[in-house]
Amino acid sequence: MAEANPASPPVVTPVNSGTAWRRLGAALRRHPTAIAGGVTLLVMILVAVLAPWLGTVDPTDVSPIRRLKPPSAEYWFGTDMLGRDVYSRVIYGTRVSLTVGLAVAFVATLIGLAIGLVTGFVRWLDAIVMRVMDGLMSIPSVLLAIALIALTKASLTNVIAAIAIAEIPRVVRLVRSLVLQLREQPYVEAAVASGTRVPMILLRHILPNTVAPLLVQATYICASAMITEAILSFIGAGTPPNIPSWGNIMAESRSLIQIAGTILLFPGIFLSLTVLSVNLLGDGMRDALDPRLARRL
Repeated sequence: MAEANPASPPVVTPVNSGTAWRRLGAALRRHPTAIAGGVTLLVMILVAVLAPWLGTVDPTDVSPIRRLKPPSAEYWFGTDMLGRDVYSRVIYGTRVSLTVGLAVAFVATLIGLAIGLVTGFVRWLDAIVMRVMDGLMSIPSVLLAIALIALTKASLTNVIAAIAIAEIPRVVRLVRSLVLQLREQPYVEAAVASGTRVPMILLRHILPNTVAPLLVQATYICASAMITEAILSFIGAGTPPNIPSWGNIMAESRSLIQIAGTILLFPGIFLSLTVLSVNLLGDGMRDALDPRLARRL
């Protein structure tokens, strides 16, 4: 599986959030590909929200008399082997993929941030926690997700949890590397010397400087999670078959590729466009928020 490349830890320099957001806005305006990615992602989100109105029929409605209909004015993307409208299933599949991508990015980033902050600042925890993270990272994310789902029943919630667990170590390593740099900064050492409690140091001095790289990392996690969910559903280890997802649609149509290839084509196009838009947006944010590239803006 070709996973999205994780964001490399930038050189950490203390900046205020207002400067970072202004730099982000300026960079995005100067990167048309990032704007295109953001607009495409926004369109996909609107499609997911408006799926009940954009879909022509119930995506689970089975009708043997209309099975394997080619694309037409009535059935825009054709119908599958059970007579279900492929267009409606692809539209509703947008909800599943975006839900998985955004939920995994949020959960993995939040948990990884908490673990990384503590691990990077509390030295005696570093060796213990990071060996656990190294062990999780040694297992391919798809295999780890399959193993975790095998212990439970197939459901959208379990798929999100399984993929998030596989992504957490990457966030922990990123945050830990940032904290290791930040805790050597004079203003952090001054806070320690003045007797400031560790939680306050983490929240006031270190956390604000991890937000920018975490936003970039979250976009890559979102894209990777959508690909992983499609792979799991394609091999029958993801969302249940009754839930219309892009992976399920492609899995059900793989035996029909020679006689009804469009059933496989359309969900693949939607998946590719969504992942591409997230990656383009992430690249633009990286260029904007990385201090090494700031002078180019």
